[in-house]
Amino acid sequence: MSGVYINSAACISAQDTLNPDFFRNLTPENSVQVLKAVEPNYKEFIPPAAIRRMSRTVKMSSVASHYALKEAGIDNPDAIIVGTGIGCAQDSERFLKNVLNNNEEFLTPTFFIQSTHNTVAGQIALGLKCHAYNFTYVNPSSSLEFSFLDAKLQINDGEASTVLAGSTDEQTDRVMELYKLKNIIKQEENLPVDYLNSTTHGVIWGEGASFFVLGKDKTETSYAELKDIGIINTLDAEGTQKFIKDFLTKNNVVPDEVDAVVLGFSGDAKTDLYYTKAAELFENSALLYYKHLSGEFNTASGFSTFMACHILKNQEIPEVMTINAVKKDGIKNIMLYNHLNGNDHSLVLLERV
Repeated sequence: MSGVYINSAACISAQDTLNPDFFRNLTPENSVQVLKAVEPNYKEFIPPAAIRRMSRTVKMSSVASHYALKEAGIDNPDAIIVGTGIGCAQDSERFLKNVLNNNEEFLTPTFFIQSTHNTVAGQIALGLKCHAYNFTYVNPSSSLEFSFLDAKLQINDGEASTVLAGSTDEQTDRVMELYKLKNIIKQEENLPVDYLNSTTHGVIWGEGASFFVLGKDKTETSYAELKDIGIINTLDAEGTQKFIKDFLTKNNVVPDEVDAVVLGFSGDAKTDLYYTKAAELFENSALLYYKHLSGEFNTASGFSTFMACHILKNQEIPEVMTINAVKKDGIKNIMLYNHLNGNDHSLVLLERV
């Protein structure tokens, strides 16, 4: 099986990740309930007439994918694969509001048409005039990992040489209200959040879009080799270490050979137990966390993958991400572990090129 390489990485997040100097200007946040993405000036990338018809997730994804393709030097990929958790929720809300406000009569179809989860992948393809394989994965938190897995299969099977793969999720007022009512989002009295030692339930919610160009060949812009992806829907906390050990064994890697482990600590006292269990396996690895920078959301692993790519390329770990004091002379292997609310556990193994 041939190698699959991440040849570009672009991200719109709560950090100014489109700025070339973002790596040294990361700002953690633990005192708000919701973290908004730092968005670009869309007029520089999208015609004004089209902007009005686009939801935020479509706009963020259009720009992030533009940056990813530009960095990789690709005009038209052989496939476009997008993962999302809640899709175009903004347009879904608009359509449902129209249904209620107009007593189910005289409805325009625009918001309904644009509310489907595959709108993002479709809009990117329309903008590029790309008629290739186009697919969308929808999962609570592992849709990016399924997108990577599909891209890896496409490349290894000879169906594609370059694949644009990414993830995106947006916030909407109504969804955030519901999440607060369900205590998915931290109550204000439980702020600020201690991400690593929380005793309360709930998270700080975020949003963003992350896109990557995967290819069968290593290039001058390559960040990492995508070695493997592991996914399991449900997992008992006591089975966490076995899940990770089996994944590493499959890839002929032992825990001490993993130079850095990126864990998705979210500040939720109940479900962060999985990450604590995972950390116990890696006494000699640099342990990192990231959701104090991005917030928790369905495709937050896109942000962690983006950061891991830059850590491998720069051979440097931002101090703001470190959990322990382990320092490595060189960073070859990085493993990422993520889940959402204790479900949809995913592992990604990246290797320096």
